[in-house]
Amino acid sequence: MPELPEVETIRKTLKQFVLNKTIDHVDVHWGKIIKRPDDLEQFKMELVGQTIHDILRKGKFLLFQLDDYVLVSHLRMEGKYRVTKSSEPLKKHTHIIFSFTNGEELRYNDVRKFGTMHLFKKGEEMKSKPLNLLGPDPFDPAFTTDYFINKLKKTERVIKSALLDQGIVAGLGNIYVDETLFRAGVHPLRQANKLTHKEITEVRKQAIVTIQEAVKQGGTTIRSYVNGQGEMGMFQQELFVYGQEDKACKKCGKQIIKMKIGGRGTHICTTCQLLKR
Repeated sequence: MPELPEVETIRKTLKQFVLNKTIDHVDVHWGKIIKRPDDLEQFKMELVGQTIHDILRKGKFLLFQLDDYVLVSHLRMEGKYRVTKSSEPLKKHTHIIFSFTNGEELRYNDVRKFGTMHLFKKGEEMKSKPLNLLGPDPFDPAFTTDYFINKLKKTERVIKSALLDQGIVAGLGNIYVDETLFRAGVHPLRQANKLTHKEITEVRKQAIVTIQEAVKQGGTTIRSYVNGQGEMGMFQQELFVYGQEDKACKKCGKQIIKMKIGGRGTHICTTCQLLKR
């Protein structure tokens, strides 16, 4: 699943190709992706004549800034955008097509069909689901140490599960939570509200550093992720634990293990991340 660095890379890439382009018409081949409005014809009609002026991001969501609307898009597991000429044959699993007045198209492809799109009147997008449920992401000034301490002290969940909660910190997923906790030297099974202030401060710091480094590398290529130009991210070369099971830890040489926490595959070094009680 694309996480914050991948979505940020997609955002930056798409901006190079779709800004100031006007939508002529929209084709929807899999209506369940459209969550708002309920009426597909209304969704298509309201987008006609709208120009894309910017693309913002909130957590893992892309926010297409139009004349009168904001299109909120979540890629979920396999969602991808591609800009192409209208004459190019459609690829399998292309479900939404935004046709521009210049003859180009922005095509949304999603093998699993898990992605979502919500269309809001400008100014309403942050007041309703899904964006109103999100906490700050690691780049947000609101993601302060005090905020993070306050949130973690209120939950009895293990720290791995707490960091995956988008209502606490948006944008972190399985890859970057595992990497953050390794860098912070914190075992993922530690109870969040029992972490010391020093440990929470370090987790926050490493979350920011890890995400910053991943964005610079264009994200991580795991299975099928590519950016909006079909290019792979390179942060997988920097991974310490995620996907490294049975390999030697880059810090201590001990074997990286994989376990299940809350149904999620979790990668740790039991030497560098001691389980304190």
